[in-house]
Order: sequence, then C-alpha cells, then structure tokens
Amino acid sequence: MIAHVEIPGLPAGIAPGKVAVWWFLASEIMVFGGLIATYIVFRLGGSGWAEASHHLNVTLATVNTLVLLTSSYTVVQAFVAAERRDARAVRGHLALTILGGFIFLGLKAVEYTTEIRAGFTPGTGIFWSFYYMMTGLHALHVIGGIVVNGAVLATEGVSVRHPHRVELAGLYWHFVDVVWIFLFPLLYLA
Repeated sequence: MIAHVEIPGLPAGIAPGKVAVWWFLASEIMVFGGLIATYIVFRLGGSGWAEASHHLNVTLATVNTLVLLTSSYTVVQAFVAAERRDARAVRGHLALTILGGFIFLGLKAVEYTTEIRAGFTPGTGIFWSFYYMMTGLHALHVIGGIVVNGAVLATEGVSVRHPHRVELAGLYWHFVDVVWIFLFPLLYLA
C-alpha cells in the first residue's frame, strides 16, 4: 500500500516529489538532447568519425550496457519490495543497483585509461571531445544515481514506509540507463 499525501493543486494519487522529479528529468533531457543533437549534426557534416570511433572498446561498452540494464531491473525489484514492505529485499536490490553503478564506472575508468594511453584525449579531435564530454556527463549522472540510491538505502526503513521514495530514485536511475541506450549506438556502433 502506497502512502499518498494530498497536496493542494496536485491531482490525487500522485506521490509527493514525483512531479518535481519529472520536471528535473525533463531539464536533463534537454541537456542530453542538445548534446546528442549537436553530435549528430557535427557527425553528419564531417568525415573521419567512423575511423575515430573504431578505436573504442565495443566489448566493454556492451558489458556496461548489460550492467546498466540489469541495474534497472534491480531498482524495479527494490520498488516492488518496498511496496511489499520487505526491508531486506529493498536493501538487497538497492545494493545491487548501486553495485551496478560502481561496476559501470569501473569499466568506464578502464576504457578511459586505455584510450588516453593510446593517445586519444579530448584534444585529439572533435570525435574525442564529444566522446569524453558525453560519456563524462553520463558518468556524473551515474555517480548522482549511486548517491540517490545510497541515500534511499541508508533510510531503508523510511523507504518501506514510503515506497514512493524508492520509485523516485528508480525514475532517475532509469533516466541514466535510457541516456546510455542512446549514447552506446551513437558512439560505439555508428
């Protein structure tokens, strides 16, 4: 049973904070949308992009995609557990979600290290500038998701009493995953 708080002017049944999270996500969509659109325009207008992206590690990026998709599943399971008031399952699933975030960042660090050692830095060319800017901004959002889910995990007793808090953290985490679903093919497969 989800506890609902009636807020004047807010339609009944909407959990507190949900509208704010959606507004925040809308602003983040504008940031990433503008960056992705700019990348596409530059890529369509120039040459050499395919050769530069050929140096990326598609295998690591694929593993990272699977890690993020799995962590989306675990955050959904955390919400389901919170609705059932199963604190132990909430803790386990949120911990797995956070672990997925750390694995993603670890693999991204390996990838960055390999690319920089090979001489591919943001100053190497426009592809590399976009690559580091887009994936770096995404990594910052992964860190934000780890912090948000960690805060929910730290207050797991509250989360069981107020499952919508797990849901709100999950919405943000899903946004991070969806952004990666766009970045992965644009940078690694195109």
